[in-house]
Amino acid sequence: MTLAVCADVGSTYTKAAVVDLTAGVLVGAAAAPTTVGSDVLHGLDAAVAAATAGLGVRDVPWYVCSSAGGGLRLAVLGYEALVTAQAGRRVGLSAGAHVVHVAAGRLGAADLTALRAARPDVVLLVGGTDGGDADTITHNATRLARARWRVPVVLAGNTDVRAELTGLLEAAGVPVTGADNVLPRIGVLAPASARAAIRAVFLRHVIGGKRLSKGARFARLVRAATPDAVLTGVEVLADTLGGDLAVVDVGGATTDVYSVLTPDERATGPGREVAGSLWRARTVEGDLGMRWSAPGVVRAAAEERLLSPDEADDLTAAADRRAADPAFLAADDAERAVDRRIATLAATVALRRHARGAATGERAGRDLRDVRLLVGSGGVLRHASGPASGQVLAAVLADHAGGWALPRAARAVVDVDYVLAAGGLLAEEHRSAAGALLRHHLGTQ
Repeated sequence: MTLAVCADVGSTYTKAAVVDLTAGVLVGAAAAPTTVGSDVLHGLDAAVAAATAGLGVRDVPWYVCSSAGGGLRLAVLGYEALVTAQAGRRVGLSAGAHVVHVAAGRLGAADLTALRAARPDVVLLVGGTDGGDADTITHNATRLARARWRVPVVLAGNTDVRAELTGLLEAAGVPVTGADNVLPRIGVLAPASARAAIRAVFLRHVIGGKRLSKGARFARLVRAATPDAVLTGVEVLADTLGGDLAVVDVGGATTDVYSVLTPDERATGPGREVAGSLWRARTVEGDLGMRWSAPGVVRAAAEERLLSPDEADDLTAAADRRAADPAFLAADDAERAVDRRIATLAATVALRRHARGAATGERAGRDLRDVRLLVGSGGVLRHASGPASGQVLAAVLADHAGGWALPRAARAVVDVDYVLAAGGLLAEEHRSAAGALLRHHLGTQ
């Protein structure tokens, strides 16, 4: 039996899983509070020790992802709001980033002030198709160089000026990583190179820069931002099972939606998106969550006409209590029912938004009608009883009042064992084991 440890260091809890790489199954799992206040290694070591207890294993490889300390904050600077800036935003989301700022056009003094105020960990500098406009990206790179910018930059615009601008930024002391153009041609979105560069910068600069641990060991262990690992896991699951699928991850502060769709004629037809179609995508709803963002769930659900005025009043009070005390734990059936209702609304609104394409800027939205598998994730679903979590996802799949192309005949399953992140972490070195793990725990239920 060949084993590997996969761990996700989250903002609240650190989850560890021990995977049998030969059989593609979990043989141990545990969680411990994330110890951001002292050293995240304390919580990580505790979770791994609990997960491996009784297995008699030593010297197994560790695969770790992290969203502790706020995860990866990304700013995007592009040429046009609806073209390269939008393409950059989509690529940033696919790389597991929380996109905190998007700007288009030539940077001015006020724009630079706004960029600083957003406090990004990484700037994705894009603009111009290959052989197209070079003036805007050149102006923006020059502006960053003259401003003595020190936040890492990923340069992924017009390749005609990539070498020149990389040299310009390096000479000014700006940490810069070059990548292929995210939009080499109008309508063609190429995320792979920039996504890999963002991941490398995250590991090289961001993890250590957040001072989550006193030594270098944690930085050596981490291989990806957690949302990046999860999207990779979703991609592996889709490739393994075939067909379209979606994931709704309901967290304390955000609700993330991932989807993998089969490319169709919209990718090359006359109605194609000028910023390109990203068939493997992620959106982040920062106002929808179980604790910090619970009031946003009630407001959004009311706007979507999912709540009566009386229920909205009752839920507002409950949501405010949860936002005021993010460590709140439901202690009885009534409070657990409130949690499930908030989760149902968060997941429903998030999937509607994902389908509309508003967060990704897609005119036609994302057509989820052919999604055959909907995976639910997040503590509220994993810790609920099977019937209770099933009711949440059943309500999401029964929602056809939003006017958007939601799944018509999807099977619902909850990632109880938290294998999506593990599968994503294993994918590069152990692709077959990752596929077997995801198929065993999510594809055969």
